[in-house]
Amino acid sequence: MNGVIKKVVPSRGFGFMAAEDGTEYFFHRDELRGLEFANLKPGQRVTFDAQQGPKGPRGGQRVSDGVEQASALT
Repeated sequence: MNGVIKKVVPSRGFGFMAAEDGTEYFFHRDELRGLEFANLKPGQRVTFDAQQGPKGPRGGQRVSDGVEQASALT
């Protein structure tokens, strides 16, 4: 799934991203692949596996750079 980073909470190690349909997903820094948590910025494009967590939509286990992912597909 494609989306963008909406908010990063560095002191807590998590953030939120929005899918193209507007649904917001929680993610934890341990779920990042090929990205540095400290370098994430709101508006940055990402790809991720959407899952339903106990507290709502969750980004899944593979949050990665959307630009790199798109390049790999072409």
